[in-house]
Amino acid sequence: MSDSHVVCSDLSFSWPDDTPVFENLSFSLPGGRTGLVAANGAGKSTLLRLVAGELRPTGGSVTVEGVLGYLPQHLPFAMRQTVAEVLGVDRVVAALHAIEAGDAAEEHFTAVGDDWDVEERTRVALDRLGLTGVTLDRRLGTLSGGEVVSLGLAAELLRRPDVLLLDEPTNNLDRPARERLLTVLRSWPGALLVVSHDRALLDEMDRIAALDHGGIRWYGGNFTHYEQTVRAEREVAERQLRQAEQDVKRQKRELQQARERAARRASTAARNLSDAGLPRIVAGNLKRDAQVSAGRADDVHTARVADA
Repeated sequence: MSDSHVVCSDLSFSWPDDTPVFENLSFSLPGGRTGLVAANGAGKSTLLRLVAGELRPTGGSVTVEGVLGYLPQHLPFAMRQTVAEVLGVDRVVAALHAIEAGDAAEEHFTAVGDDWDVEERTRVALDRLGLTGVTLDRRLGTLSGGEVVSLGLAAELLRRPDVLLLDEPTNNLDRPARERLLTVLRSWPGALLVVSHDRALLDEMDRIAALDHGGIRWYGGNFTHYEQTVRAEREVAERQLRQAEQDVKRQKRELQQARERAARRASTAARNLSDAGLPRIVAGNLKRDAQVSAGRADDVHTARVADA
């Protein structure tokens, strides 16, 4: 997969009622930090769920290189769970405590494996995200919404993923928690794909992926640079539209003038033919030739109006 950490090939997805979300969407996600932006309802969260494997595409494929971490917008945690259970270290910690208490059963050593430093690693991850006073036996029901989000991120970081997907990760976070999150993401070594409306977070990105009309456009730089680029593109498009509208008016005016000239010439020619006393067959041929010539001119101007 070279430098691509995620590859989507001809990806299609429809809801059970056959409402399409994507059709033949193809893109490659490189390393570094990418912000995914789009209008509400365009399918940003759905795309993350497809990459994470929570949803099955109706067509095409998704390939992920390495370990994938995914923090959804709505965390699937039960309030009765402990911090250790959310972090996925409860069995290892329990086995460690049993060994420390003198229980040398083989099953405990099997559970621990090489994770003898699991408590130290989890403590570092929790402290890094501002959960200093949170112990592994705490129940989620005793934590704030922001603490639960930070805990979910800590759980993903402990898995050491190569690809990390974050869906609105700053929701429910206070300012200090957001700053800690930004600090973590600034040093993120793998591929990161973030869906967010948080400008401060999007301004930390290396690039912006804009999902629009079933495709993705890539913009180098952060969200501020993306906005500037889109604004410049819109100004150019609006200027071209104004020019096109003026061209349409000019071409319609020239068409009307051409038809009026043709009508005057036809009237004058008819009088001249009548006064010239030419044979009927000659006069008829001249009249037909004039009509053909006028028709060709009319077609040319009509085509120009259509083009404009």
